[in-house]
Formats: sequence, structure tokens, C-alpha cells
Amino acid sequence: MTAYSLDDYDYHLPPELIAQQPPPRRDGSRLLVCDGRRDFALSDQLFPDMLSWLAPGDLLVFNDTRVFPARLSGHKESGGRVELLLLAYPVLSDVSGPGATEAEAWGLLKSSKGARPGTWLQFGDDLRALVEEKGEGGKVRVRLVLGAPLADCLARYGRMPLPPYIKRENEQEEDRRRYQTIYAQTPGAVAAPTAGLHFTQELLGQIKKKGVGMAHITLHVGYGTFAPVRSQDIRRHQIHAEEYLISRENAELINRTKAAGGRIWAVGTTSVRTLEAAAGEDGRVNPGSGSCRLYIYPGYSFKVVDNLLTNFHLPRSSLLFLVSALAGRENILRAYRHAVAERYRFFSYGDAMAIIRK
Repeated sequence: MTAYSLDDYDYHLPPELIAQQPPPRRDGSRLLVCDGRRDFALSDQLFPDMLSWLAPGDLLVFNDTRVFPARLSGHKESGGRVELLLLAYPVLSDVSGPGATEAEAWGLLKSSKGARPGTWLQFGDDLRALVEEKGEGGKVRVRLVLGAPLADCLARYGRMPLPPYIKRENEQEEDRRRYQTIYAQTPGAVAAPTAGLHFTQELLGQIKKKGVGMAHITLHVGYGTFAPVRSQDIRRHQIHAEEYLISRENAELINRTKAAGGRIWAVGTTSVRTLEAAAGEDGRVNPGSGSCRLYIYPGYSFKVVDNLLTNFHLPRSSLLFLVSALAGRENILRAYRHAVAERYRFFSYGDAMAIIRK
């Protein structure tokens, strides 16, 4: 019987197992293998051992979104301190003045006394923002006024949007490099597709040598990935929307692999959602772009994805529902209990898990 109660997706996690720093080497993390071909038997390995589970003709699908430095600290004209977390990459407007460009964005604003529409926020000599509209939950729509190219302003004044469970006070320089996959391309994410953080160029080369294909899709991970599930019946939860893009070339590569009997390995839950959202009833992935709102929980029938490489996910979260849909809730909770007992490191900078169904 399928479990739909939020309480059924809880587990005990000692706070000290939440990774606060990346491992010294990207591929230096551990890998818990959950082998569905043997009743989801568990084995403790290292991440590079994933090579032994791949076969010629398989295809790894990576999400190549790029995290941008979305967290801005500054002050109001009155002097009060503010922090603005941009929720999507700002869109440049057609309006421009001498030496200045404007862009629009929604963000989450933290301020001691709030900020009404019409309030100016100063982040640097060549970056300020006008609050134009207030939304729900602390959201504001702002107009950014830039005295330099947008990417330069964000790089100069922005910080990486580390997840709320990383409790360090300040971003470290290393975060700019390590909270980013080595194959990241298009800026637009405010959270990293963390399963991809374990890959190195050396490991990708070994995968290619083995005759395993690699495809790239893009899904700009939004801050909603950290949104708590508040519905006791998980079927009532509303999933956040995220923009995605699949090129014709990559869609054809995925479809050819599937037709030839190769296994589709999704690297991360964002790749899972993108592939399944873009697939027709026949299981063929359609190229194109759009807004992904697919919500996967137990009872979902997968059309494209066979196996998954992922990190460990928060208790009572939509991502825990997704992996439970793939491997079964009891198998996932058993694996998580094992990971806690064996002192695996959890969440974004933590260890990895392979779910093998085929």
C-alpha cells in the first residue's frame, strides 16, 4: 500500500552529519549503492567505484546549469542593512541610460524594518536596486540599475547562495569553485545540482573510455527546492516551477540510447524531473524549453530514467518522495538508516548514493 502521509518520509539525522564543507577532492566522497537487481542490497563504496556499475552503451544525463552569485548584501538609503537573494537570473530590460543598464528580478529580501515599494537598496558603487513590488513570503520585485555588465556586478558584489543548512557565517572563496559542477554552462540556478559536484575531468575521461555516453540538459534549480512540504497528505503539495532546456541533439542521443537498450542514468533529481517532464507517453524525450512543474512521488511510473546518482535528501522533502518513487519508500528509509549508522555525510556537500533499478 502506497504511503502518502508526510510523517512516513521522516528519518533521524544527527546534525553533525550535515556536511558544512566539501571534501578535499570532488571524487573523494563515499557512494552508497542500492542495488535493485538484488532486492536493493546495500554496499559501501567510494564515488569513483561508480565506474564498475556502468556498461558500454549506457548514457549519463547531466544538468549543466550554472549557479550564479545570487546573494547580495547592502543597505537602504536610510542606512539599514539588507540582504537580497535573487530567485532567478535577472532579465535585462530595454531601458538604458548613459553608462547604466537596468534589469528586473524577483528576490527574497531580509531587512529589519522591511522595504516598501520605492525604497532604494545600495549594493555597490555600480549596483543598486529599486523595490517595485512586494509579494508573498518576503518576496519583492526589484529593478536593478547597473553601472557595469550584469555578470561583472554579480561576480563583484554577489555571494554564492549556499543552502540554509550550511551554517557558516560567510562564503569561503572555495565555495565559488566547489558549489559548482565542472561542466556548468548557462547561469540561472540558485542551488547546485549537487549529484554532479562529485565528478572530475579525470573521472569523465574514464567514463568516456568505457564507451558510456554523456548527454547534457539544463534545468535552472530554484530556491523552491528547499521549500518545506506543509501538506500532511503529500499529494496536495504544490511543486515549484523551474525553467529547462533540452537541445535536439541531446534529445536524439537519449532516445537512441533508450531504443538500443542502453540504460539511462540521471545524474541528480533535477535531471530526473527534466527528462520525465519532457517525455511523451511513448517515453521519447522531446527537445525544447519550458517550465518544469512535474511532481514525482510514490506511485509515479518512470518513462525514461532507469538508474540514478544522487546525494542524500532532507527528511520530509519532495526530493525524498522522488527517490522513494524510484526505489520504494521502505528501501530508501532502510538505506538512509544505514547511511546514518555508517556516518555518511549528508546533503549538498555530502556523499552520494546510486539507485540501480536496471
